[in-house]
Amino acid sequence: MTDQTIARLTLTTPDGIVAPDPLAGDPTPAPIVDAASSDDDSPKVFPLGVMLLMMLIYTLNFFDRQILTILVEPIKADLGLSDSQIGAISGLAFALLYTAAGLPLARFADKTNRVHMISGALAVWSIFTIACGFTRSFGQMLLTRIGVGVGEAGCTPAAHSLITDYVPRHRRALALAMYQMGVPLGSLTGLVVGGILASTLGWRWAFFIAGAPGLLLAVIVPFAMKEPRRQASVAAAAVPIPLRAGLAVLWRKRSFAYICVASGFSAFGFYGLSAFSGSLYIRTHPEQLGTLASSVGMAPTALLGVLLGLMVGICGGLGTFLGGFLSDRFARSSIANYVLFCAVAITAAAPLFTLVALAGDMRVSLGLFGAALFCQTMSYGPVYAAIQTVAEPRMRGMAVAIQILFVNLIGLALGPLFVGVMSDLFTGWFGAIQGLRFAISLVGAPMLLSGLMFIHATRLVHREDAATA
Repeated sequence: MTDQTIARLTLTTPDGIVAPDPLAGDPTPAPIVDAASSDDDSPKVFPLGVMLLMMLIYTLNFFDRQILTILVEPIKADLGLSDSQIGAISGLAFALLYTAAGLPLARFADKTNRVHMISGALAVWSIFTIACGFTRSFGQMLLTRIGVGVGEAGCTPAAHSLITDYVPRHRRALALAMYQMGVPLGSLTGLVVGGILASTLGWRWAFFIAGAPGLLLAVIVPFAMKEPRRQASVAAAAVPIPLRAGLAVLWRKRSFAYICVASGFSAFGFYGLSAFSGSLYIRTHPEQLGTLASSVGMAPTALLGVLLGLMVGICGGLGTFLGGFLSDRFARSSIANYVLFCAVAITAAAPLFTLVALAGDMRVSLGLFGAALFCQTMSYGPVYAAIQTVAEPRMRGMAVAIQILFVNLIGLALGPLFVGVMSDLFTGWFGAIQGLRFAISLVGAPMLLSGLMFIHATRLVHREDAATA
């Protein structure tokens, strides 16, 4: 057998192991492995400047997404919406086309210039965020939030694939955690800025101002970042892997399937709580909130935005960074430890999410809210590092898109909608205040299920590693 034939029938895995090409039946030579994707040829210097820019992009992503949280009550009053409709706008509408567009856009990211793709996605979601401020009905708001979701669907698969090519294997969890820092930082900015703007200029101006920075950054990105794929790799990647074949390769790993579903149930709790966190404190603790706001000379909505933003930004940011930093060290012996790290973090977070809603004192509830976010966000870096390490270089965009698909279908689409529907149902039995509290308290159950699934996925990764050893 010639060397060329061997090269055609083998692939280099992310860990440098030569393995049979799962698509070896195809006479077309396997795409060249990206130079930066190989551990032996990976960059030795951590690209701090690029990572800070990527973190800023994802911060704007979540800024535009999460600003709706603090604007729920004024939008609900102005447009005459129910909690079920708010749940649909907060989660289902956004996730609807985000999920549908995710896989096609991820495949596109695996074969195109990812920097240009990120720039275009940034421009699209920023335009639709601005459009949210012009809406006059539930239907119009639903459509604009769908547009925001379509734009944001093009960002993360390309970003994860790009980051993985920029950093060496042993720094991936830290790099991906830095990118995921956009979640708490964007949520902090959205809650604080949204709360202040809602109490001064109104909710419509909050959307106008939220979308503007993204349009400016979309112009800057192509000049500030370079596509690290070598020209030969880009040309080889232009021949796409058939979707069915790619899915078969990824889904053959049972651990990958469990990680995806577990991520979805973890996101169910996070999005279910965060979509109604503003409403929870406005309805459940109005006296405490009003008294505290008066003592510092702020409007209640503005103060609440600052408090929630600080909780999300500080606790979520610290959890995200520490999760990536610590899990890289924990997983040096085995990538299975990335998954085990997620299991511990999510299992610890589950009861805290329930107690946030049931606490009778606002200060206690906010403390529990910060602790819950700290534990939950510690899973961000390791879960994505595990996925990007398991997946072959030419399938990394597809792999993260599949994981995000489950996060959005189970978490983003169903979490807020479930809480909204249950709140409307419980309101008829217990009243509006207790109804929302009981509805939010239920999100701890799927998070506990997520922790158990991560534990099982850890066993599967060990088993699969032993089988291929």
